[in-house]
Amino acid sequence: MTIVVFLASLCGAMAIGMPVAFALLTCALALMLWLGIFDTQIIAQNMIIGADSFQLLAVPFFLLAGELMNKGGLSRRIVDFALSFVGHIHGGLGYVAIFAAVIMAALSGSAAADTAALAAILIPMMREAKYDIPRSAGLISAGGIIAPVIPPSIGFIIFGVAANVSITQLFLAGVFPGLLMGLSLVVAWAIVCRRDRLDTLPRRSWTDRLRSGRDGFFALLMPVIILGGIKFGVVTPTEAAVVAVAYAFLVGAFIYRELRLSELYGVTLAAAKMTAVVMFLVASALASAWLITQANIPGELRSVLEPLLDNPVIFMMIVMALVLVVGTALDFAPTVLILTPVLMPLVKEVGRVNGIPGYEVYFGVLFIMNNAIGLITPPVGIVLNVVCGVARVPMGAVIRGVLPFLLAQTVVLFLLVLFPDLVLQPLRFVRGQIDLVELLTMFVTWPLRALGG
Repeated sequence: MTIVVFLASLCGAMAIGMPVAFALLTCALALMLWLGIFDTQIIAQNMIIGADSFQLLAVPFFLLAGELMNKGGLSRRIVDFALSFVGHIHGGLGYVAIFAAVIMAALSGSAAADTAALAAILIPMMREAKYDIPRSAGLISAGGIIAPVIPPSIGFIIFGVAANVSITQLFLAGVFPGLLMGLSLVVAWAIVCRRDRLDTLPRRSWTDRLRSGRDGFFALLMPVIILGGIKFGVVTPTEAAVVAVAYAFLVGAFIYRELRLSELYGVTLAAAKMTAVVMFLVASALASAWLITQANIPGELRSVLEPLLDNPVIFMMIVMALVLVVGTALDFAPTVLILTPVLMPLVKEVGRVNGIPGYEVYFGVLFIMNNAIGLITPPVGIVLNVVCGVARVPMGAVIRGVLPFLLAQTVVLFLLVLFPDLVLQPLRFVRGQIDLVELLTMFVTWPLRALGG
């Protein structure tokens, strides 16, 4: 009955149009009344405790870094660098979008910001080259959702705080799955555009390529600094966010000289508004999470899923299917914050029962990837709305255009469910637990081992 109260109060509040943060607080009030412990101070105290986290400081800084990156010309130079190498091949602008999306994902961690920047730069060029614009907009949307998976990821920060899982390990474990998402888009784009008659750009000389590489050097260096600093223990994720802001500001203002000091107020205000929304949502969700624990909802859910606890693949398959369905109706952050306190006790139990070290990190990577895919699934699809606004394409057309790429990334998600070593082994490598030879051996032999059972 407790689960019914939880779902009825939460879904009912959202059904009448209540913002998600207030719906979570309504859910918390309903649980308090059901448990007979009604006290408004419980909500106030847990909201303050939930928001009082040093790790959450990374959120405003990474959001600000993304704004500075776009204003300072870093995004445009990354696109130009990709154009110089692949712009001349058939469907080259699509490959440019994918390559640029992967690089930009390692800069800001914001799907909406990356998608808006790429669409604003590439959609006019694609129109001129006679590309199918709804399909191109769909590709850019699918490329944008790589941002929450490749570090630095705001999604990993929120999940890490809510689940009490190492954000550094989540960052390191997310690199390879994010690259797989990009590779899946390359394959899907090659298939869907092979028969299109498209204008191609002139092949650039190696002199031009070296010039674009030199011009974009400082933009391309940013992810190396951030990820390298985290990998080698020079900075924590929160400190890396501060470094990202300082670096984006210095490069945009003093090297590229496209970021004017008069624009800093607007950039900072935009980042502050986004931060306020995220932090209020996090605080509300963590207050609800405390009451979810008190109501023993994970324990009730455990009794339902207990037969699956000794089969981690089937367990993960069912959970991922559930999250995929929820993601069609809820935005990224609410889904993460609502489901994390419910699912994490079960995830820890599955990892303990089956003796799988790092299972919580593995779940976190797939969980965030799944929620990222939710950003391009209708009817909510926040990233779809962003690209519709920038590209001026009807939502129905973009939904049709994104379907091949949505399918490709969903296949990657369930491939990682079936073969956990594709996430766990790269994580063990970056943690120094296995060497490069062992990692490469795993990648060479895992298909044979998978087919052999």
